[in-house]
Amino acid sequence: MATATLLLPARGRLPGALPADAVARALARADRVQGAEGERAQLQRHFSLDAGAWPVAALTRQLDAGDAAGASWVRADPAYVVPDMHGARMMAHGEALGLDGEDLAALLPELRPLFADAGFVLDAPDPSRWYLRLSPEAHLPEFAEPETALGDDLFAHLPAGEAGRRWRALLTESQVLLHQHPWNRQRAARGKAPVNSLWFWGGGRLPAQVTSPHAQVRSREALLRALAKAAGVAADANGRVDALVDLRHLRSLQQFRDEVVQPLLLAMQRDELSRLILDFQDGEVFSLTRSQRWRFWRRPWTGLEG
Repeated sequence: MATATLLLPARGRLPGALPADAVARALARADRVQGAEGERAQLQRHFSLDAGAWPVAALTRQLDAGDAAGASWVRADPAYVVPDMHGARMMAHGEALGLDGEDLAALLPELRPLFADAGFVLDAPDPSRWYLRLSPEAHLPEFAEPETALGDDLFAHLPAGEAGRRWRALLTESQVLLHQHPWNRQRAARGKAPVNSLWFWGGGRLPAQVTSPHAQVRSREALLRALAKAAGVAADANGRVDALVDLRHLRSLQQFRDEVVQPLLLAMQRDELSRLILDFQDGEVFSLTRSQRWRFWRRPWTGLEG
């Protein structure tokens, strides 16, 4: 029998109360482990990379274009920032901007010479994921992931120190070019957010090895699919195998209960599933099995943070 592992949002994103039913009883009887919180930590519970690296750009580049080997890569994703009293805040990036081929045709030619002068090649095999190709020996600073900077003071998350000076300058120069670009005025006239900045992140080389205990991954998210590809794990296949299922988009406790956990508990009762693992992005991991039904003295949980 197979194990189903669900990637879930932080429990705080599923507020509300559960009825004292089978789901609440199963959660109360489950084994619990507290791990590290955050998207990276959650994914690292399911994928191991050599040398502890986390080169998102190289991984997703291999997914998007299949040419990541032999170079270093940095994501230079499109972003929308707004000024405030203390500087600027990033309000959207990547897929949230809803870019298409017309946006790429208008914006990339203006930016490419800037990065060519720095010795980098800029391109975008996907409208929401822009890449810089660097030499394999390139020394890269520590970049902040966009989720960390989203909604916060932009400058507090820029690469620090001498290693980051070049990247801070490139960001400023790219912002000037994008701010002046007439295409952004056209986007604004259509009610769309302008692309007035970039965000550099995910730097590194394609890892030599990625491993995972799962036989299948079900997700539409680029990084998770890239990790699955690198690990040789089937994506979106069918069959009763150990599967990692991406449900981080959930925002309803009722949906979590009625459409996710309840049907899987019934599958366990029918001996179609041996274990159900609920991995929340705040680090809490629940492991549910049929044998836990003997822990009947535990009171049902009415909330996930009980």
